[in-house]
Amino acid sequence: MISYRHHVVSLVAVFLALAVGVALGGGPLSELGRDDRPAAATTGQQRAAVRSASFGDEFATAAGPALYDGRLRAHPVSVVTLPGASGEVVSALGAQIEAAGGRVAGTYDVQPTLTDPAEKSLVDTLGSQLMTQLGSGAVTADAPTYARIGQLVGLAVAESDLPSADATSVRQSLAGAEMLTSPDGAMRAPIVLVVLGKTTNPAILSGLLSGLAAKATGVVVAGETAAATGSGDLAALRSEPAADQVATVDGAETPLGQVTTVLALIRSASVQGGSFGASGSDGTVPLT
Repeated sequence: MISYRHHVVSLVAVFLALAVGVALGGGPLSELGRDDRPAAATTGQQRAAVRSASFGDEFATAAGPALYDGRLRAHPVSVVTLPGASGEVVSALGAQIEAAGGRVAGTYDVQPTLTDPAEKSLVDTLGSQLMTQLGSGAVTADAPTYARIGQLVGLAVAESDLPSADATSVRQSLAGAEMLTSPDGAMRAPIVLVVLGKTTNPAILSGLLSGLAAKATGVVVAGETAAATGSGDLAALRSEPAADQVATVDGAETPLGQVTTVLALIRSASVQGGSFGASGSDGTVPLT
């Protein structure tokens, strides 16, 4: 039976989606006030858009706890940062995960060596060595270089049948090769949040994420808007096959984007994939 609380949360989510749409010119009021008058009218519309965006952020911040409804309580999250990811954004996302009743099991930082095309030979060699060390079945034998290293990263950060000692060994090997670092005491978790940073080669990013998704219950990829970072990684990723395996959220530098990211994390415990945010093809926020 659908509870009254479920109805309330769904209704608030709809209002949040409308707030995002109106703030970014994509909602039901997006056609109002548009005419051919230049300059002054445009400036007025820009000021209105800024005010609407501010309202949307405030609404998201206030409505977040009701939307979350504590649904991350039984789902710890591993956070994986790509080179250049904003520490401020990562901290804000961690705070929202806690607001949803969850916790960050560990923060793992991908190093430039792993995503540098010039280091592909090293990535391939280490991936092959670790695959042999772990034995049959741990990693797909014929996986391409970056899908294989993505699976190994997944074994290191995502909860799986791999014994903890083996996962620790993989983390140590990746750290020794200056590919992935983590603080002492970092744990694995079934759900993984990937925070994008500077531009990464699309094929490398797609392979890494598809491999990671093969080992995690759910993966959500959050990125800032291209205007904020100059990176088009998220838009490029959404055209790659890996986009069918991971959920993507844009606007992670804003409260709206951060709330949407956590809603996507909640959803990823049972449903994979999806494109959300101001430019998301599946809507501004997940409603399930």
